[in-house]
Amino acid sequence: MDRWRGRVALVTGASVGIGAVVAEELVRCGMTVVGCARDVQHIQKLAAECQIAGHSGVLVPFKCDLNNEEEILSMFAAIKAQHKGVDVCINNAGLAHPESLLNGQTSGWKNMLDFQGPGVVHAVSLSHCLTVSLSHRLTCVDGHIININSGSGHRVVPSADVHFYSSTKYAVTALTEALRQELRVANTHIRATSISPGVVETEFIRRLYRHDADKAAASYYMNVCILAYYFTLSLLLQPLEAIDVANSVTYVLGAPPHVQIGDILMRPVEQVS
Repeated sequence: MDRWRGRVALVTGASVGIGAVVAEELVRCGMTVVGCARDVQHIQKLAAECQIAGHSGVLVPFKCDLNNEEEILSMFAAIKAQHKGVDVCINNAGLAHPESLLNGQTSGWKNMLDFQGPGVVHAVSLSHCLTVSLSHRLTCVDGHIININSGSGHRVVPSADVHFYSSTKYAVTALTEALRQELRVANTHIRATSISPGVVETEFIRRLYRHDADKAAASYYMNVCILAYYFTLSLLLQPLEAIDVANSVTYVLGAPPHVQIGDILMRPVEQVS
């Protein structure tokens, strides 16, 4: 990671969970990290904690709604003006609605796909961030784009609530590989990686069911038995932690410039699928 010291990383969805831990780890490694989210108070607190801890890098909080094209453009313009562009783009922000294919609401589907939806979009907003970041630093040597994907982008689990969500993550898998091919043809020497974790101990599932407490409670036990999701303090499964995903980020960044790690699929040892 020494060659990344002093260089600039953008981490989307950096206020909580995986994004926050990834941002902190990159700051610890000496990078200048722009952490963006719709609510930056948590990022501001994390930035202060990084400073107190004496990390050699710096965390720069930035308010940005990834569903708002103008805010995305403004953010990249500010990064270019203040830091001369982005060297590493970590696309982490994500959203899920518990919507099945047969009984789901189209509004929930659209929130996961439409660029102007109220939720952070996996495929379209991610693509837009990629396009803008590349336009600001297309000639960057040894740049890297990392998409925080999901195990759901590689297999469809038998839980109807996450079937449409899985389709959006399959799109991220395809987008990452397509991006790798186009970057190679363009001779940019910018690498592209998809990191797909399985069950991670974060608040993601609680946010998924935040409008339906009964469904959330029932889902905890159903998925522990069927999918080995860690929704309770069950001894059946020790989930991944956010730092495990962050370590994967530094692993792929730390690979020699001629080595491209295209995909990492990681899961807890006890996870069924």
